Parts: sequence; C-alpha cells; structure tokens
Amino acid sequence: MGRGKVEMKRIENPTNRQVTFSKRRNGLLKKAFELSILCDAEVALLIFSSSGKVYQFASHDMDRSIAKYRSDVGLPDSNNPQFRTMEFWRSENEELKRSINTLEAKLKHLSGEDILALGIRELKQLERQLKIGVERVRSRKRRIVSDYATTMKRKEDMVRLSSDWYIKSFAT
Repeated sequence: MGRGKVEMKRIENPTNRQVTFSKRRNGLLKKAFELSILCDAEVALLIFSSSGKVYQFASHDMDRSIAKYRSDVGLPDSNNPQFRTMEFWRSENEELKRSINTLEAKLKHLSGEDILALGIRELKQLERQLKIGVERVRSRKRRIVSDYATTMKRKEDMVRLSSDWYIKSFAT
C-alpha cells in the first residue's frame, strides 16, 4: 500500500502540525547525516521551529561552514568588528527610517491629511492633541500681545513724560 500525495499547505491543527514537524525534522537531520557520510560532503543544516527553538546538524564545525558560505556568496564575515559596526549602523538606520515615517504620518494627520484610514479612537486622540495645541497657541499669542501692550504703554508714558518735560522747559 503506497502513501497518498500530501497537499502542500499549512496544517491547521496544532497537534498534527507539531507531530509532522518533529517527524520531518528528524528525517531531514537523518538525510543530512547520511549525505555527509556517503558523499563525504560538508553539510550544515539549521532548522528553526515556529516556537523559535533551533535544531542543527553540522558534519564539520558549524561556524566554519557558515563562514565558508558567507565567503562563497560574498557576504562580509560576521566575526569582523567592522561588519558588526556596519550591522549596528544598518539597523540604526532602519530604525530611524521607521521613526521618520511614523513622525511624517503623524504630521500629516495633524495637518488634516491622510485621516481617512484613521479609526474613531485615533481621530479622538488627534482631536485632543489639536485642542491642546490650539490652547497653547492662544496662550502664547495672549502672552505676546500682553507683553507688546505693556511695552507700548511704557513707551507712551515715556513720550508723555518727555513731552511734559519739554513743555515745562520751554514754557517758562
């Protein structure tokens, strides 16, 4: 009795999926071992489960195999300090790009653009932010106008005093 053809799609039942993963993982590890023995091949196999667990097989040193692979395909050596610095700056650059995109989207929302995609919660939050912003602008405006009025009042008093002094000086 032969096996039936298996449809290649995700197994929805978690128990069946785990059993299948375990059986196929063991079969794959066995095949990798056999290939390394029978053909004297350098084999390195990494398997990451959906839960994040790592399974590996290496006929030689795994790090050496990975370094050889990186060299063959033209990737920089990960043990090189310059590579680590480059990777750090690359990830920093990506993080900054994401931050810029987020801030640009928020700025567009604050100016009333691209708000069709916002839900009621985001719209209420945006409305609160705008109300607070308007209050800050009005408060600052009142302060400036008040300071300007005070300055003008002082200048007016100075002009009046100098005018009074001028009149008194030449009136006598």
